[in-house]
This record gives sequence, structure tokens and C-alpha cells, in this order.
Amino acid sequence: MIPHSRPSLDAQDRAALLSVLESGHLSQGKEVARFEDELASFIGSGTGVAVSSGTAALHLSLIALEVGSGDEVILPSYVCPAILNAVHYVSATPVLADIDPRTFNMDAQSVRRRITAKTKAVILPHMLGLAADIDDFISLGVPIIEDCALSVGGDYKGRHLGSFGALSVFSFYATKMLSAGEGGMVLCNEEALAGAVRDLRDYDEKADYRVRYNYKMTDLQAALGISRLKKLPFFIERRRKIADRYRRLLETVGLSPPFVPEGCGHVFYRYVVLMEQADEFLAWMNRRGVECRRPVFRPLHHYLGLAGYPCTEEVHRRAISIPIYPSLTDAETMEITQQIKEFCRR
Repeated sequence: MIPHSRPSLDAQDRAALLSVLESGHLSQGKEVARFEDELASFIGSGTGVAVSSGTAALHLSLIALEVGSGDEVILPSYVCPAILNAVHYVSATPVLADIDPRTFNMDAQSVRRRITAKTKAVILPHMLGLAADIDDFISLGVPIIEDCALSVGGDYKGRHLGSFGALSVFSFYATKMLSAGEGGMVLCNEEALAGAVRDLRDYDEKADYRVRYNYKMTDLQAALGISRLKKLPFFIERRRKIADRYRRLLETVGLSPPFVPEGCGHVFYRYVVLMEQADEFLAWMNRRGVECRRPVFRPLHHYLGLAGYPCTEEVHRRAISIPIYPSLTDAETMEITQQIKEFCRR
């Protein structure tokens, strides 16, 4: 079986972990501080604060923006539940927006129609590795939290994603672009926001009492993240090379490759194809040893019992994610393309 996701680890990654083990300091320490500095420098954002997960990063970002009960936060329906969870953690009201059916990113006009006097923030994921058209969202005049969990290393008009919003959040889960097993980070240009997030991520040895959290990253995760950050440009280059092979194939079998608007970079965290016979294709590929999946298991408006998201519904019905990751071999890529050809020409 060719898996849908597979991490790529090498001797340098193992050496980084061994160095931490031999140091005797496993929890938050100098490696975490170094990872914060190196990712902030790579992205081009002022300050990084490492935390235990991408969800923790979202949670603390919302608190730093003073979002709470009675406030509204706009987010897309076509996204995983982690974002919805973070909004509920602060007792705010989630307001779901529809997506652009070509890019799968949140539609700025759908967001504009949902802004009220209670809107306190917009969470903007760069879905599946494709940069959202950030200028359209910044013009709305509402604080933007960039969600770069699927897009670290991507770019928009010559700048790295994560350098535009009031805050930006990252995830280092095992299958992500920059994987460290688990972990997350918040980046921001305003030191006051960074200080608020840093204060909230752990609770011990504080001069005052307020509700704080145990959201620390370990030095083990940070060391692995540092090692893999050095290889991120290669990882992106490899993903784009595989994506180009898929694009050439799709053009021969009547399917459309992912749409990439001008100025919006794509790092191809997922390679998603839209097709009418999506369920049949999923079954076909899995029977032939290629694990394909829905890129989003279930839109958020389904969980909340809401209607009125036609573009999200259409994309969810037709979208299939096929394997794409740096450790995918040329032979595996050829097998995947062959199976797609056979399905389309049967």
C-alpha cells in the first residue's frame, strides 16, 4: 500500500534527537528558544512562541486578541475541526464562511457579508498549501490570524506566508509540511501580543494568578523541527516536482490540476483533484494499493447543522487527495499515475 502520508526522517534528524537525549534536558529549553528564533527568521516575522500544538497556538492567539464570550470569529466551513474547537475554547461564536471553489480557500466576499459589530477576528487558513489572496482579507479591517498549518514555506507576492496577519499559527504534527511529531508555534510582529502568548503557555513561577495553560513544547520536538526546517526548501521543491508530474498526467485524461492564482504560491501539502465519481475513484485506488482520502473529512457546517454553503458542498462532494510527500519515490509516483490513467480510461 502506498500511504496517503508518510514522514521522511534521516540521520541528521536522529542525530538532533540524540543530542537532546544526551543533554539530559528534555522539556522546554534552549532548543525551543532556538526553534522560535529560526522559524521567525525564516518566515520574516518578528517573534515566535513555541507551544504544544497548532490548536494551542490558535487558542492562545485568540486570547491574546482578547476574544471571548459575545465575540464572533469568522472561519471557513471547509477546514478541520481544530479551528472550530479553538473558537469554542474561548467561548466565542463561530461564524462560518463559504470557499472559493477553484482554490478551496475562504472566499473574501463571503467573509465580508458576515462581518458585524461583534466580529473580533478572522482565522484564515491557507488551505492544502495554497496561499489565500491575503490582500482581500486585510482590507476587511478585522484582525487576521493566518493559519499556516498546511502551508509553511509558502509565499504570497514574494513574502512568506505567516508574515501578514496580526498573528500566524503553525502546526508540526507528524504529517505536516514541517513535522516534529507534535507541536505548534505563534508568530507575530507586535511584541505585546507575543508577550501575552508567552505568558499564557505555562503557569508556573508567575507573580500573579490568572488561568494559564500547560502548552509547552519539548526540546525534543524543537530539535527535530530545527533539523527539518533546514530541509524545508528541498521538501517543497520535491513536492512541486511531483505536482508537475501529476499536472501533466491530468491534462491527458481530462481532469483539471489545482488552480493557482497569480501571486499565490503553492507548496502542495495535498494534491487535490475534483471529479464527479469521487467515491468510485477512492474505492478503485485503495483496491489497487494507493491510499487516497477526502482532504477534509466533513465540513464544519455539517457538524453544526447549518445550510447555505454551496461551494463547500460542491468541493466536498468531488474532492480527492492523492499521495504527495517528499519521500514518495519516482516508482510510487509512476504507479499512482498509472492507476489514475486506468480509472479515467476504463
